[in-house]
Amino acid sequence: MSKPFVAVFQFFARASLVALVLAGLLAGVVLAVLWPSAALSAGLLGDWFVAALKAVAPILVFTVVTAALANHKRGQPTHIQPIIGLYALGTLSAAAVAVFASFVFPTSLTLVSHSPDIAPPSGVASVLRSLLFSVAVNPVQALIEGNFIGILAWAIGLGIAFRHARPATREMITDLAGGVTLIVQLVIRLAPFGVFGLVAGTLAQSGFGALGGYARLLAVLLGCMLFVALVMNPLIVYWQIRRNPYPLVFACLRESGITAFFTRSSAANVPVNLEFCRRLGLHEDTYSVSIPLGATINMGGAAITISVLTLAAVHTLGITPDLPTAIMLCLLSAVCACGASGVAGGSLLLIPLACSLFGIPGDVAMQVVAVGFVIGVVQDSAETALNSSTDVLFTAASCIAHGDIDPQAEHRV
Repeated sequence: MSKPFVAVFQFFARASLVALVLAGLLAGVVLAVLWPSAALSAGLLGDWFVAALKAVAPILVFTVVTAALANHKRGQPTHIQPIIGLYALGTLSAAAVAVFASFVFPTSLTLVSHSPDIAPPSGVASVLRSLLFSVAVNPVQALIEGNFIGILAWAIGLGIAFRHARPATREMITDLAGGVTLIVQLVIRLAPFGVFGLVAGTLAQSGFGALGGYARLLAVLLGCMLFVALVMNPLIVYWQIRRNPYPLVFACLRESGITAFFTRSSAANVPVNLEFCRRLGLHEDTYSVSIPLGATINMGGAAITISVLTLAAVHTLGITPDLPTAIMLCLLSAVCACGASGVAGGSLLLIPLACSLFGIPGDVAMQVVAVGFVIGVVQDSAETALNSSTDVLFTAASCIAHGDIDPQAEHRV
């Protein structure tokens, strides 16, 4: 192996991943501006990176959860229940912020004539039913489809069963999880190239010219997400840990939010979050379950999208919402957001459900959905960054509150 190659390899192995990601981001912007045709070709790197993360995420969750539970020591506490409570509180508070902001800064839309071909769910019951039936799937099918609810169900079941296995069997499962983790760490180190390709390809293909007409709507959406990330979430974390929450908040946004913003996939960001939890020194029995679970049900960003776009449709049609209906919208948005991963099209296809509260017909609601797809290049990125970084934030906050964190961790906050 030549010395220059070794030097480059050592540099990438030791350099700050965040700094390299930012360098990839800037390089992608420059390439898209100066050489758009090459930027389109560079988009292949981004597509490969997202595909690689999505490929390793299911098998990583399956092996890590199984190994953690199989080797779980009796009496060692986990904090899944408090974390789920934080997920619910965070999603509901995000919906409330979005509803309040939409009343203070009412937004009207210029509705488009075309609508997506995907059929929205018929009601909240169908959303929750889809989420419930995600558990009752073949494990191979769950791994292929990236169904984290099904993967968690099988991993938890097998992990508990393997507690009674021979020590050699449990050791083999642990070694398998360690091997998959090493592969994931290698993929994550390629993030600078992936972000470079994603930024270059997106800017060269879409640009941001089409977003100008929706600047006010985007301002409300992004303002709500920033407020939740920098005010509401820190308040919730402070309530848990009783000290300055911002070092932890900024660490989660930096280490998790940046990659999630560009991958635009909570599932693809699961390996990034698991690795960051390990470096934070959190207990593996806790974060190996809470992170993939959060990627499925912790959807504060989705609750904001549903609420803001629904009330934009309300203001466009000249409907005056009352306080009880606004409260119902908060609850409905939070519940629907938790089931967003079970709906084709994600949070946008749940907007017609929320619009039905105000008697808005389906054809108009689907035009609002189409507007959502137009601004999706920014909306979906910011939504995913908020959702994914909050998974780590609330997991870490719960572990810190219960004193279940390694003081000698690689990354201290």
